[in-house]
Amino acid sequence: MRVKHVLLFLIFLPFIGKSQVSTDDIVGVWLTQAKDAKVEVYKKGGKYFGKVIWIKTPNDENGQPVKDTKNPDDAKKNQNILGMDIITDLVFKTEEWSGGKVYDPKNGETYDCKIWLEEGKIHLRGYLGWFYETKTWKDGLKIHFV
Repeated sequence: MRVKHVLLFLIFLPFIGKSQVSTDDIVGVWLTQAKDAKVEVYKKGGKYFGKVIWIKTPNDENGQPVKDTKNPDDAKKNQNILGMDIITDLVFKTEEWSGGKVYDPKNGETYDCKIWLEEGKIHLRGYLGWFYETKTWKDGLKIHFV
């Protein structure tokens, strides 16, 4: 009987202490890898979105809010980057959020994306066909700038 308990313990040992990811764990404020923006991830209608809430250089050389000048849609080139949703339509599926898009205002490109959490950090992967790049974002509320 004791051997049976030891065997069961050894079988389930790899799962002890592993944290389960909850649906809303990505909700919050995150500092981008480049440390030049903070993005607030929020939930709306069962999907997850990310809005730019802080940028290191919020104004251009003329003192005006930085615009989305690289957007391929001419109608959006005059849109402020601050306040813009750059992550859209993510859905939680088995410990990751996927099926959405991420927009990069630095180059005007939109990518398919997925996000997963690891050690309290977001890993955001943008896909363009077979190619991808992964960025790591930290908790933006724990980091303060002077």
